[in-house]
Amino acid sequence: MANFKETVKKLFDSVDININGSRPCDPQIHNEFFYARAISGGSLALGESYMDGWWDCQALDQFSDKLLSGQIDKQVKVKNPAFFSHVIKAYIFNAQSKKRAYIVGKEHYDIGNDLFSLMLDERMNYSCGYWRNASSLEQAQINKLDLVCRKLHLEPGMNVLEIGCGWGGFAKFAAEKYGVTVHGVTVSKQQMNFAKKSCEGLKTSFELKDYRDLDAKYDAIVSIGMFEHVGYKNYKTFMNVANRCLTDDGLFLLHTIGRNTPGFSTDPWTNKYIFPNGMTPSSSQISEALQGFFVVEDWHNFGQDYDTTLMSWNENFQKNFDSLTGNYDERFKRMWEYYLLMCAGTFRSRRNQLWQLVMSKNGVKGGYNYKNNPRFNN
Repeated sequence: MANFKETVKKLFDSVDININGSRPCDPQIHNEFFYARAISGGSLALGESYMDGWWDCQALDQFSDKLLSGQIDKQVKVKNPAFFSHVIKAYIFNAQSKKRAYIVGKEHYDIGNDLFSLMLDERMNYSCGYWRNASSLEQAQINKLDLVCRKLHLEPGMNVLEIGCGWGGFAKFAAEKYGVTVHGVTVSKQQMNFAKKSCEGLKTSFELKDYRDLDAKYDAIVSIGMFEHVGYKNYKTFMNVANRCLTDDGLFLLHTIGRNTPGFSTDPWTNKYIFPNGMTPSSSQISEALQGFFVVEDWHNFGQDYDTTLMSWNENFQKNFDSLTGNYDERFKRMWEYYLLMCAGTFRSRRNQLWQLVMSKNGVKGGYNYKNNPRFNN
């Protein structure tokens, strides 16, 4: 036991984290078996032991930032067979196949609209806000929606496809503010039903459908925070679908979390408890997938804004958690705050990015219109 504790202490010392220290980022250990568990199980054990109350940390976001900025994951050699099994399965099998596409809908997005409504903005946007000239989550999400609409050069009468429509926040905004018709698809029944009710009377439609079944033509396509569920084995298929559904002169905007280096699976704890079968793409994986299908007109990174967004979500979650009813116990609360705050640290450390790509099928003649690009005149 002493050897495990000394190993963990040395690892934490190397990234300026003090066990049972006095700073908000310093973890307080309540169970001496934590050290052996963390060494043998890596990130999965670290998260599960937090859920079990074996340790606490006043500022998990700062803790995560220090771990990742110091690249502690490169120092830890996990020997747990379950970890290697997770990686090998992700490499060999298509975890995001058509048969498995609806798992994340059932296990994450359908866990309860009451939870998401108390955490998110009033439009139920479950993706990064755009915090330029914004001081609140509501304004940051409005900024993001308007940013997307302007990047796509939306005009009244256009038909827009949204791959991964969430709870209908973009569709409602685009239909009301830009006069377009939006068709959204999702793998979540609760999202679809909520979106239909929220957008009653607008030129919108929603259906439960896997993106691979899409084949109609649209003037513009948008996908916000869905590409993280596609999986590297399906990236080319996704780009092919978007290409066949886009008119020759249309624009496609892809909004996705990105990672700095290629990978084939997500973090084991995140896969087990939050986003089953998810993974974030690298720039090289995206670039390879879109070759032959699209010309990249613009590639915008505002990953730091996700840190602020996640911190706002956690603030709302903590403030409103007691109003939840149902299967939301203390262990769930610890799981959810661990998810939100540890994720905030991944963006603060710049290990994760948030990218918006604007693409065309054949290249915009004369070049993409930067004169009205909201990045430069907002």
